[in-house]
Amino acid sequence: MPTDPLAEVPPIEDDATALFAGPRQAERRLVLLHGWGADADDLLDLGAVLLDADPAAIGLSVVALRAPLPHPAGMGRQWYDLQQPEWPQLPEARRALRRRLLALGASVPLEHTCLLGFSQGAAMAIDVATGCGPDATEALPLAGLVACSGYPHPDWQPRTPRTDILLTHGEQDPVVPFAASAALERSLAEAGGSVRRITFPGGHSIDPELIAPVREFLVRGWEAR
Repeated sequence: MPTDPLAEVPPIEDDATALFAGPRQAERRLVLLHGWGADADDLLDLGAVLLDADPAAIGLSVVALRAPLPHPAGMGRQWYDLQQPEWPQLPEARRALRRRLLALGASVPLEHTCLLGFSQGAAMAIDVATGCGPDATEALPLAGLVACSGYPHPDWQPRTPRTDILLTHGEQDPVVPFAASAALERSLAEAGGSVRRITFPGGHSIDPELIAPVREFLVRGWEAR
């Protein structure tokens, strides 16, 4: 069986590229990936909202990862430049994110980690978690995967997912077409994944009505491990 060349990675995430809430070492973890033009602090408080509790009080490690590149507008960050034709930065972006997730797995196993991404962060979460790219021999063994308002990358060919997947998308999303989540659902199901899609009559957001079902999904994933 081929070995993953990214399997041996540093065990600690650099403070400059991640924000933490709750303990750094715990039985369970939630990793958050922000969208295009946002930053890690935009999602950090989402862990407390989703679990309706202070992460430290319940022993949950929450990590919001910062995208590696500055946004061309001068504020916020990006995983890759959406304005460049054919997204040439995407291959390195997926390799780097995979390394970071594996590094976090040294303190909390990936089997006890749920991954949630929004918009471009959702596209990255789906891509990397399902083992796309030549550096990944298989999908990541996560406790759960949530993609909010995400889209498939053009060269994305998922391997069989090793976790349940929840997709959410607003029917009036003006940024990422609503049909993108249907394409994700179809491809993940064809790859053998267990996937559910929740739609809502809203735009490009994590709608308040999503909090309860996402919370239920996360808790179920952690408890199953």
